[in-house]
Amino acid sequence: MAMTSSLERLRDTNRRSITSLLAAEGPMSRADLVRGTGLSRTTVSSLVGDLISTGHVVETTDRGRPHKGGSGRPPLLVALSTPAGGVAGVDIGHGHVRVAVADRVGTVLAEETAEVDVDEDGAVALDRAARMVRQALQAAGLELSDLHAVGMCVPAPLDRRSASIRTGILPGWRELTPGDELHRRLGVPVFADNDANLGALAELGQGAARGSSDLVYVKVASGLGAGIVLGGRLHRGASGIAGELGHVQVDEDGQVCRCGNRGCLETLVSAPRLLALLQPAYDVPLSIERILALDDDGDAGVRRVLSDAGRAVGRALADLCNNLNPELVVVGGSLGASTSLGEGIRAAVDRFAQPDTAAALTVVSGDLGDRAEVVGAVSLAIARVSV
Repeated sequence: MAMTSSLERLRDTNRRSITSLLAAEGPMSRADLVRGTGLSRTTVSSLVGDLISTGHVVETTDRGRPHKGGSGRPPLLVALSTPAGGVAGVDIGHGHVRVAVADRVGTVLAEETAEVDVDEDGAVALDRAARMVRQALQAAGLELSDLHAVGMCVPAPLDRRSASIRTGILPGWRELTPGDELHRRLGVPVFADNDANLGALAELGQGAARGSSDLVYVKVASGLGAGIVLGGRLHRGASGIAGELGHVQVDEDGQVCRCGNRGCLETLVSAPRLLALLQPAYDVPLSIERILALDDDGDAGVRRVLSDAGRAVGRALADLCNNLNPELVVVGGSLGASTSLGEGIRAAVDRFAQPDTAAALTVVSGDLGDRAEVVGAVSLAIARVSV
């Protein structure tokens, strides 16, 4: 009985891999699905057959190109069906709530953002998120009854076993189960994950990591976290907190971190820390946008601070890369577009990772900017409702 249950869970996971890829890429041949998911040809054929029989996937009248330019008959393509209704993505950051409503193949129909003090009171932030979902549905011409699922992003680790937040990173959310709380407010299934994981999912499906199968997405913003993709699949770890790169200890006598430990990497390289470090050298108030502009303009002080921050991040990443051997590091978050930060990361990885590991690795900025998390939340909702 346990073996049957385990096999069914594996099939469910593999079905989600196929539907997520189709949601991100559009119509694909079965051979492309094999390459994109890493599953065997037999498994893909069986699962596509299941999805066609349940109406989740359709075989189109279009044909693709023969693999590698061959002269054989072009393969038939399969695509997600386009059932009525939609899904929503909710991105809860430390200082904002962003909501997007999309159809069930991921086309965004309405989106809105509000500045909200999220950290201190989870209930208030969730109330605001629920209202914004209803408003976005109205703007998209949909009713709440049309909403099939919500993907939700939170800026803190979620315990995979209890789906709750157990750290002090969000003081007003401790022991709160965000997915259940939003479900209670909306009455539809809600699936929650942390911001780095959903950023990785978004960049994998629609951004800088398209076509990759082994990568690390690093979010550098008010905090620091990593989303890890191995073999084309998001790796969450046994309890769901894989990728807590910001809480690698770099100074045992350093500042107390919001997680409760001392000397975490995040205390050195978070956006607020870097703003505070730079502000005394400038006569005008600094913002992240201003820092990025100064970086682009070649400002020596900004470039030095961001490059040093990148080297600190890259030093921790080098050890992770030695273990995982990824092909790509995608740098996202509010500071992800910084050239100096990326150069610092690249330099440290080259210095501290094994030579073969570093040679196989490319470091790039994310394509989706501050929308990565809401795009990932929409993708999560589609994947969960499509099986």
